[in-house]
Amino acid sequence: MSAPPASPFYRGYVLFILVVVYTFNFIDRQIVGILAVPIKSDLALTDTQLSLMGGLAFALFYTFLGIPIALLADRSSRTWIMTAALSVWSAMTVACGFAQNFFQLFLARLGVGVGEAGGVAPAYSLIADYFPPEQRARALSVYSFGIPIGSALGILLGGVLTSYLGWRSAFVIVGLAGLAIAPVFRLTMREPRRGGLDSAGAVTTPAKVVDVVSTLVSKPSFWGLSLGAASSSMMGYGLIFWLPSFFVRSFGEALPEFFSWMPDFLIPANAGPLLFASYFYATILLLGGIVGIWIGGAIADRYGPERKSAYALVPAAAFIATLPFFVIGVLAQSLWVAFPAFLALQALSLVWLGPVLTAFQQLVQPNMRATASAVFLFINNLIGIGVGNLIIGAISDSLRASYGDESLRYAILSGVVFYIIAAALFIVTAPRLKKDWAA
Repeated sequence: MSAPPASPFYRGYVLFILVVVYTFNFIDRQIVGILAVPIKSDLALTDTQLSLMGGLAFALFYTFLGIPIALLADRSSRTWIMTAALSVWSAMTVACGFAQNFFQLFLARLGVGVGEAGGVAPAYSLIADYFPPEQRARALSVYSFGIPIGSALGILLGGVLTSYLGWRSAFVIVGLAGLAIAPVFRLTMREPRRGGLDSAGAVTTPAKVVDVVSTLVSKPSFWGLSLGAASSSMMGYGLIFWLPSFFVRSFGEALPEFFSWMPDFLIPANAGPLLFASYFYATILLLGGIVGIWIGGAIADRYGPERKSAYALVPAAAFIATLPFFVIGVLAQSLWVAFPAFLALQALSLVWLGPVLTAFQQLVQPNMRATASAVFLFINNLIGIGVGNLIIGAISDSLRASYGDESLRYAILSGVVFYIIAAALFIVTAPRLKKDWAA
């Protein structure tokens, strides 16, 4: 028998506190994008080293520890796991502020990845147990607001705090803020009954690892969605990490003029292009990201229950639609052209989150949702974070002799192919979803 749902008020609070935690997840994850400019100068790093620090260092432990932590989450308290994860990644973010060289910063970012490995998959499982199937796409979309909010705040706080206090203080302040949230989360977040809002035949007893593996192997749509999302994430994470540097390098002199209307109290006396780049890109991330994620979840809840292929076709259409905006934004010579192009690109590139995350929760039984989500996150983040940042940085370094500071522009432009691959994988996967859907 299905469990009675929590009150609307408490379910609203659950989403709120989960979004807050996910926001800190992305603040600590993405703040290095805006801090890359002063870090490169202070520690004398190359673009390739920056990409290793910002991508691979985080992705290594984040991806490999995610699956064993998720297996634990399918058997024990998800709220305790998330509390511990938030505490660890926040403490390691503080440690980033004390790094004196590339190696120390690399190790600190590894630590951030260790903590964040337990921060997302358990949350997906919690949401599935607080919201019925017909509301999950929207609930998961609201949860995913933590991505644009956290990314925008990471970029904004990084730029502002660096302008006033330096990049080391930026790491320390945001890390301490996350540590302050951890006890609030633990004391107010209740552990729901596993599978309580699913059908009476839903399996809730702990699943064996071999059962999870055999279930996922038997569902080609899981792998198609995972690889499609990972392909798009190569550019999603790559853009978040590299666009602040791109704006500084290619539009440095134009950025202050773009914000000439801004009140003086928001601009410190020593403000440079970095601060204006943080304002510029944070606005794009916040507005574009929230609009795109909500639209994707709303469309999925509207059409997905009757036509399962919509969970793949909606993201595919969005990725195809990104192409002209991507090219226009990257090649633009004016910020007034680049801003709307990147705004549309940001919205369309995140439409996939609600539909795809909902599909993952429905392709398996409740007793293996956290583990299945962790397998997806393993694929998505190892490829998306670990490879996407590195490819753009390496291409930029290889083109520097010919294009100077503009090398990053053309390195980013080359990545448009990954959105095309993502769309193709989702289109191929769509017909299989109905067959693989869990009862």
